[in-house]
Amino acid sequence: MAKNRNYVNNPDFYAAMVEYKKEIAEAEAQGKDKPQVPKYIAECISLIANRLSFKPNFINYTFREDMIGDGIENCLRYMHNFNPEKTQNPFAYFTQIIYYAFLRRIQKEKKYLYTKFKATENANALGETADMQGHDTNGNFDADIKSSDGAQEYMSEFITNFENSKAKKKVIK
Repeated sequence: MAKNRNYVNNPDFYAAMVEYKKEIAEAEAQGKDKPQVPKYIAECISLIANRLSFKPNFINYTFREDMIGDGIENCLRYMHNFNPEKTQNPFAYFTQIIYYAFLRRIQKEKKYLYTKFKATENANALGETADMQGHDTNGNFDADIKSSDGAQEYMSEFITNFENSKAKKKVIK
């Protein structure tokens, strides 16, 4: 059985978007609220987000579901910007929105991880007791975590890389 590469039918998706844009225009002309997004459009956006999340550069993140949610939310937020007169490819339009939503989520998670690692590093440097899971009463990683591919080395390397990346961005600005 051949794998269907076209999981979203672009001409049908385009027709649905044109129809929805007309409904929005009519509602605005009558002073009504925007109509609900049609089920077909919502399904197409969901399919695009889910499929994109399985690309090699996104698949291994533990927060993949959050990425998908962000992508769908951004599509719904910027759906009104789709211009059928400018392009007849809503698949590409929404794929780009989702792609950049994924990148923004990854950056948010990296900042969060940096903050978490930096706080742990500072707590260890001060010799404070850490009650977090994975730490002993002296604030050090316990044996289980130490043996898991050098968690402290990973943490230090991540902090260094994040700070270097931040410094490079400052220099560019």
